[in-house]
Amino acid sequence: MVEEKPVIGHINDVKEEDVTGAKNTKIQWLIHKDVGAKRFAMRRFTIKRGGEIPKHAHPWEHEIYILSGTGVIGIGDREYTVSEDMFIYVPPNVEHWYKNTGDEDFVFICVIPYLE
Repeated sequence: MVEEKPVIGHINDVKEEDVTGAKNTKIQWLIHKDVGAKRFAMRRFTIKRGGEIPKHAHPWEHEIYILSGTGVIGIGDREYTVSEDMFIYVPPNVEHWYKNTGDEDFVFICVIPYLE
């Protein structure tokens, strides 16, 4: 049996990547398969002022926690104004989108499962 080891890191050591199809948005993959996570991935998104992630859907759920900033998250046919310390569950196969509506970065953690 292979021994599993903990992974501990710092945000400054994780590469920021552009989010394909989004405007002024970066992603950092914090926890993922390459570090040993078998069931879930944890990502950190930063949407700059005026940035957005357009409407899209996936066959997996999303668990989101807002770290800072203000934004709008659309889920299905509704929009929700969100800010620091709020959390959101996005069901699978439901269209959703994100938009920074404030003057500062809109930053959130998003956890998704790996589908088998």
